Formats: sequence, C-alpha cells, structure tokens
Amino acid sequence: MKSTMVRRVTVSIALTTALAGVTACNSSDSAGSSGNGDKAGHKGVTRVSPIAALRSAQKSTDGADSARVESTTTMGTLMSMKSGGVMAWSDGITGDLTITYTGGTMAETMRRIGSDSMEARYLSDAYYANMGDAFAAQAGGRHWIRYGYDDLAKFGGGSGALLKDQMQNSSPNQSVKLLLASGDVKKVGEETVRGKRATHYAGTVDVGDLAARSSHLTAGQLSDMKKQFTQAGITTEDVDIWVDTEDLLVKAVTKGATASGTVSSTAYYSDYGVKVSAVAPPAGDTEDFKDILAKQGMTPGSGDTSTGSGTGSPS
Repeated sequence: MKSTMVRRVTVSIALTTALAGVTACNSSDSAGSSGNGDKAGHKGVTRVSPIAALRSAQKSTDGADSARVESTTTMGTLMSMKSGGVMAWSDGITGDLTITYTGGTMAETMRRIGSDSMEARYLSDAYYANMGDAFAAQAGGRHWIRYGYDDLAKFGGGSGALLKDQMQNSSPNQSVKLLLASGDVKKVGEETVRGKRATHYAGTVDVGDLAARSSHLTAGQLSDMKKQFTQAGITTEDVDIWVDTEDLLVKAVTKGATASGTVSSTAYYSDYGVKVSAVAPPAGDTEDFKDILAKQGMTPGSGDTSTGSGTGSPS
C-alpha cells in the first residue's frame, strides 16, 4: 500500500486516542457509584462542599445518557482539531461526530491528501472513520476504517488497553470524576457559560496515580501503561469544569504536558437526552485497521499503532 494510506491510518489512530483523551480514565470506582440519576435539576440545594456538588453533578450527568458535544483539542505541534456531534454513554460510548483538523502536521498531511475533515462513528465495540475518496482509491473502494477496541488493546500495549477501557466505560463527565478521584478540587466561582449560569470548579490530577486507583485495567496492563506515560513525560493534568443549576456538566477544560508537547481540550455539552442512533458502515465499504497494519508489517505492542507517531505516547 502507498504511504499516503499509512499516514491516514496513523492520523485516525491518533485521533481516536485524542478523542478518548488522557482525562477519560474511568474513575467511577474511586469517585463513588454514578447510578442512574435523574437528570432533573437540584436547584436550591445547599452544597456543603465542592465534593458534594460534584457528586451530584456526576450522578445527574451520567444519568442523562446522551448530549450534543462541541470540542477543540490540541496536541502540541502534532495536531489541533475541532469536533461536533452527538454522543451517548449508557452502554459504552456511541455516537456520530464530524471532525475537522485545524492545524499541526497532521492537518497538513490531511490537506495534502485532499481532506481536512472526516466523519467518525462510535459503537460499543469499535470506532469507525470515513477516510474519504483518496483512501478508497487505494483500498479497493472502501472508505471506512474499523478500529476494534480489542485490537487497539492488543496492538497498543498498556496505552491501547487504557484506550479500550476509556471507550467502553467512560462518559462525557469523566472530568467530574477525575476531580472527585483526585481529592484536589476547589470552587472557583459563579460564571456564565453560553448563557447559562454555572459554577466553576478546578483541580490538578496525578494521571498515573489516578489510573492505578480507578481504571478497570489489570496489574500488567497498568504497569505497561505507566511506562508509556513516563516515556511520554505525562505527570499531572489541570482540570476545570462548569456545572449548571441542573447539576449538568456544560463545559470542561483539561490541560497536561507530554514529551511531545502540551495536550489540551475544551468541550461544551448541551441538549442532554438527545437521540443518538449510530450504526456501523456497510461491511463492503469498510477496511479493518489490523489488516492494514499487518500488511505494513506492524506488530502488537510496537507503540506506533496506539499513537500514530511512533513516540510511545498514550495521547
């Protein structure tokens, strides 16, 4: 296969990791049970502490099941992108997003191949990326690549296992759970987010310690993941969230440093309870990423498949 196909494969793998994000470590075990909370508000309830407020926000947001999402993500000089669409999380992450690359070397690569945007679909067992006509011309007419989470875990080592865990156990309010699990959270104040009154909370998370205490990974996977976090230079992450008067997350901002540069993201959530009906693309129009990588001679645990950059970074 031509090198342009490989570049688009690695771009999409990096995108998958970016969308899950280092901040998506599932922390429900340490943050308390989320349950199936009523998404109705808790207006007028006095909060005795930021922790109490965040527990209520966690329950309400998890129980809402779905939302419309707009986000921007930057990964050093490698990539900046924006995305928008609908996501659901009652049974792993499902949804449809449109992603546009706005800067960085990956955006330049995408533009050279004829497209700086793509459609992404999430199902409970896999992620699908529509790579466009240029890719299809090299892949027997197939436009979509399928990334099975089991395959990502196999090929990506510890960071691949972490990604699988994130995609199958996360919800948009992982930033809320991060702050709860960190034990380092403060109330910043009352602010307005897109016309809604919201309370701003902030804290700093020890990424490696959080993953060890709160993910669903095995001891071996955690050990592998920690090594890759260390190689990437990831130590801590700053988290800011905004919760509205109905105890629903309306904005989240995360920022952390890696060996490849600063990784930051900003996400807005609205229209909670929106209908989400993501379906897998036709099999005849889909190529599996593990088959493409096998043709390129890539082997499980090489690191390249989890990041697309060969740096071993999990983000």
